[in-house]
Parts: sequence; structure tokens; C-alpha cells
Amino acid sequence: MDETTAIDPEEIALKVEGEVERAYSRYAKGLQALATVDQARVGQTPKDVIWTLNKAKLYRYHARVPAERRYPIPLLLVYALINKPYILDLRPGNSFVEYMVGQGFDVYLLDWGAPGPEDKGLKFDDYALEYIPRAVRQVLKTSKAKEFSILGYCIGSTIVALYAATRTRAPIRNIILLTAPLDFSSREASVFSIWLDERYLDVDKMVDTFGNIPAEVIDLGSKLLKPVENFLGAYTSLFDRVDDPEAVDAWQTMNKWVNDGVPFAGEAFRQWVKEFYRENKLVKGELELRGQRVDLRNIQAALLNVIAERDHIVPPPQSRSIIDLVSSQDKETITIPGGHIGIMAGRGAINSLWPKISDWLGKRSHV
Repeated sequence: MDETTAIDPEEIALKVEGEVERAYSRYAKGLQALATVDQARVGQTPKDVIWTLNKAKLYRYHARVPAERRYPIPLLLVYALINKPYILDLRPGNSFVEYMVGQGFDVYLLDWGAPGPEDKGLKFDDYALEYIPRAVRQVLKTSKAKEFSILGYCIGSTIVALYAATRTRAPIRNIILLTAPLDFSSREASVFSIWLDERYLDVDKMVDTFGNIPAEVIDLGSKLLKPVENFLGAYTSLFDRVDDPEAVDAWQTMNKWVNDGVPFAGEAFRQWVKEFYRENKLVKGELELRGQRVDLRNIQAALLNVIAERDHIVPPPQSRSIIDLVSSQDKETITIPGGHIGIMAGRGAINSLWPKISDWLGKRSHV
């Protein structure tokens, strides 16, 4: 064998040893990151609790710009019932709340809290007709404004639509619906439509057995929509970037949120499955809350409807039709590349969706 191509066993051994050491180091860092997920700091934008009702809390975020640069119309954020709302304030630099406060908006967030066994009777009627109206009164009282804007995300959008369609005298200036599950006419639009079909799920037995539907059940259903990505991909992405502290911190905060679920109040879940998914009563104009019919034509405020192009949780067909069902003269639908969570909390949101919301809302938030 030519001396120039001779294999040096010692050199090979050193290379192998180095690779093993690097692999072990990455493995140890990954395990450390996994072990400390619960310590990830989330929801850090300064705020005050200004109102409570049962488990719910209303936060007002501290202003960051001079008074003369702030918009006079306050913004109320309403998130879903089954996850913690700090996805809207995930971490510094990746926080929609922080961004909007920095743009001069007076931001409020309604945190539903976690229902206990005593709350199993809560329904969408309660959320839309009692909780939100009271929170709105506090927003207007605190801000001293005569009108307000409201943004709903996921099921929060559904509740916002119910509220706006039934409280016709509410001084709503602007409505933003993000990935709103409203129209369930397309049975093939979502795997959930199949799983929740009465042929496969006895929702009455489920609710009567559990009371509130455990967060773990809801979480499993969401993860099974993309099992490989959610059960394997999430962890491989961590180990791929484990040498980047910023990436690890971002992964930990998101992973903490993903696994920090909230039970679904039993009667609300029964209602969600039967009256929304199965019977599609809302868009048919057949839904009633405490005896009052919900008519989407009553919605007249300026409306921005945001759809996630690759949303597997709320597929685009569930959100599109609302624009044709309301009476708003100023209404617009925008479709953003990305998924259900990514469009709001992904790394690109600060350059994609957030500025669009801020620009649209800013033009409509002057006295």
C-alpha cells in the first residue's frame, strides 16, 4: 500500500473518540433541556390583574410608549378554552403581546383559567354572554374608552363571534378572528370531524363519565393529527439545535406550552361536539344561547379574518365562510403561510402576521 494512503489507526481512534465525545455532549445537553422544560420562563411581559370571575382573570399590560403615541381604542385578546393563553406572550422577542404593546396598543388578555370539577356545567352560553361582557365592561372602565377592539384565537374566535352576534349594542370597533373554527359543513375538512362523529364517539357517555374532559385527552387528540411530527419530530428538532442556547430556550418555552393543557368544561365540550361539529348550528343560524338565537348577520364591526394556510387543527374551510355571513362593510380575509400555532408564535410571525394585524388595526383605532 502506498505510504500516502496508509491508514493511521491512532488518527482514526482520535477522530472516533472526538465524535463520541461530541455526541455524548449533545445527548447530555438534550437531556438537561428536557429535564428543565418546566423551568422555562413564559408570559414575561409586565401586566396587572384588573378583574376576576370564577377562575378567569383579566390582564392589562403595561404601556411601553408615550401617551401621545398610543392608540385610544383598547384591544382585548381572547384565547381558546383548552390551552394556556401565554402562547400570545411566549417569551421576550417572540411575544405577540409584547409586540402590540410596543406598537402603542392598550392590550388586555382574558385568561379563562382551568375549570375545576365544580365548573363542569359551564357552556359557551356562559363564556359568550357572561364572561366576555363583564370583561369588556372592565376594559372600557379601565381604559376610559367608549369603544374597543377584540381579537379571538382558535375557539376564542368562536366565542368572540358568539358574543358579537348576540350583544348587538356592544361598542365593538374592530374584530379580528384568528384560525376561527366556525363552519363545519365540510365533513372531510378535518380529522376531528371523523373522530367526533356520533358513530365513533359517545360524547354523552364521555362527559357523564369524566365531567370535565381531561387536558391529556384533548392533547392526545391534537398530537395524533400529526403523530410522527408531534411525538418524534419535536424531540429530534431539539437535539439538532442543542448547541444553540437561543434555540433551546425557544424549544423549551414552546414545549412547555404544548404540554400545559387545560381541561375542557364538560357541558361546553358536549355542546362543541353536538351543536358545532355535528350539527353546524352556528352558520345555519340555528344556534341558541340561553334562548337567544345567534345571528351572524348582527356582526357589523370592521372584521379581519385570518386563515393559516397549512392549518391541520382548524382547516381553512372552517374559517372562510364567516366573511360572507356578517354584515360588516369593512371586512377582509388574509391567508398566512404556516400552521395553526406557527403563524402566531413561530419565528417568522414577527415579520409576517404581527405587522399585518398591527397595520390593519392601527388604521381603525383612532378616535
